[in-house]
Amino acid sequence: MGLAGSGKSTQGQMLAEETGRVWLSAGQVLRDTPDEAVHELQRQGELVPDTITIPLMGQAMAEVFASGKDAVVDGYPRTTDQAEWIAENVADRVEVVIRIIVPKDELIHRMMLRGRADDQSLEAITERFRIVEQNIYSVCQILQAKGVKIKDIDGLGTIEEVKMRINQAITEAKNE
Repeated sequence: MGLAGSGKSTQGQMLAEETGRVWLSAGQVLRDTPDEAVHELQRQGELVPDTITIPLMGQAMAEVFASGKDAVVDGYPRTTDQAEWIAENVADRVEVVIRIIVPKDELIHRMMLRGRADDQSLEAITERFRIVEQNIYSVCQILQAKGVKIKDIDGLGTIEEVKMRINQAITEAKNE
């Protein structure tokens, strides 16, 4: 979990590969949908409605679990409705939530460099930040009420340094 550009996808993919889990990115699930209205919302920095996101992510998770695997979920939940869905349906499968914390000026720099279509407008980026920040406290409260551990880590530094911090946070969560 973290703001756009925090390294969620990079770290999530590495963690999934390292642990034999499936990397399941909410952003990628939405980008892969054929619904052009969803793509336009993403380009504008708007949050795709929960009525679309929750069923798509629920289906994606169900497919992963049906295959006998677990997932490293990236960028989900972002709203209280999404968090409530997680709490009601899969909280017992959540080992830990890692929040990657990076200053906004660094995030904007990273996003402009990566060149994705939904990262090219400063207004869209700022809107994405606003939406996530507006919901993050409530999302975490809902998950914590279901016993989900949440660990904050510093997202600055090399990819390897951040990866080491994430692995340490996971180990700490397992030992609590």
